[in-house]
Amino acid sequence: MVNNSSPWWRKRALRWGITVLVLAAVGYFFVSSLWSNWDQISQKHLEFDWLWVLATLIFALAVPLTGLLWGRMVRVLEPTARVSAAEAIAVQCASWLLKYIPGQIGSVLNKVVWAGKKGVSRSLIVISFVYENVYLQLASIVPSALILLVSLGPRIFGDNATLLLLPLLVLVPLVLILHKPTFRKIVGLAARRILKKDVPEGYFLSSPQTLRFFAEFLLPRILNGVGFVLIAVTVSRISPAEWVPFAAAYVLAGAIGILAFFVPSGLGVREAIIVLVLTQYVPVEEAVIISLLARLLSTVGDALVALIYGGVRRTIPLEYRP
Repeated sequence: MVNNSSPWWRKRALRWGITVLVLAAVGYFFVSSLWSNWDQISQKHLEFDWLWVLATLIFALAVPLTGLLWGRMVRVLEPTARVSAAEAIAVQCASWLLKYIPGQIGSVLNKVVWAGKKGVSRSLIVISFVYENVYLQLASIVPSALILLVSLGPRIFGDNATLLLLPLLVLVPLVLILHKPTFRKIVGLAARRILKKDVPEGYFLSSPQTLRFFAEFLLPRILNGVGFVLIAVTVSRISPAEWVPFAAAYVLAGAIGILAFFVPSGLGVREAIIVLVLTQYVPVEEAVIISLLARLLSTVGDALVALIYGGVRRTIPLEYRP
C-alpha cells in the first residue's frame, strides 16, 4: 500500500489548522468585546475626544514595553539566549492577543513554541512566563491596594471590602514564588517528575534581580493607569487629587480580571471592580460610562497591538518568527 501523504505535509496541515482555529477564537472574542462595548457606548451619545486616541495609543504601547522587559529577563536568566528586542516584542504581542482565549494556556504555549524554533530552553521560557505574570500581578495589586486604602480610608471597609481585599491574599503564593529557594524546589520537583531532569540554578532570579524587575514591571501598569485617567477626565470632572486613585482602580481591576482565568480577557469582571471603586468618587452613571469606554478603547488598543505584531514580525528571520 502506498502512503500518499508525507509526514511534513501532515504536520504543515495540522499547524495551519491549529493556527486558523486559534485566530478564529481570538477574532470571535475580540469582535464580541468590541461590538458589545461599542453598542453600549453609542447609546450614551458621547462626543469624540482626542484624548481617547492618546489613551488608546498608551494602552497599546504598554504591551511592547512588557515584551522588552520579558526579553531582558530571558537574557538575564540565560546569557547565551540571543533574544532580540524585535523578537521579544513580537512574541509578547502574540501572547497578549491570545488572552481572548479563556485561561493563560494560549499565551504560554505561544512562547514555548517560539522557544522551540529559536533553540531556547522551554523550561526557561515557562519559568520566565511565571516570573513575568508574578511581577505584573504584584505591580498591579500592591501599589493599587495601598493607594485605595489610603484614599478611601474607612469607606473601603464596607460591604464590598472582601472583594477589594481578596487580591491581597494572592500575594502569599506570589511572594513564595519570588523566594528563590522555594520556587526552585517547586519547579525542580515538577521537572524531575515530568521532564526527568533538573532545572539549572541559573534559571532563577536572585533577590537584587527580583527587586529590579519588580520596579521595572511597574512601568507598563503606570502607562495603563495614565490611559485610564485620560479617559475618565473626558467623562467626569475629577480633580488632580483623584487621578492616582482612578489609575489604581483600573490597574487593580485588571489584576482581578486576570485572576478570573476562566473568563476571556476578564470580560465583565474588570468593569464591575472599576464601577465599585469609582462610585466612591463619581455618580454610578459616570462610573459605568468610564468603565465601558475604557474597555472599548483598550480593545481598540489591542487592534494596534496586532498591527505592531505584524510590523515587527516582518523584521525577524522567517525561521524565528513567532
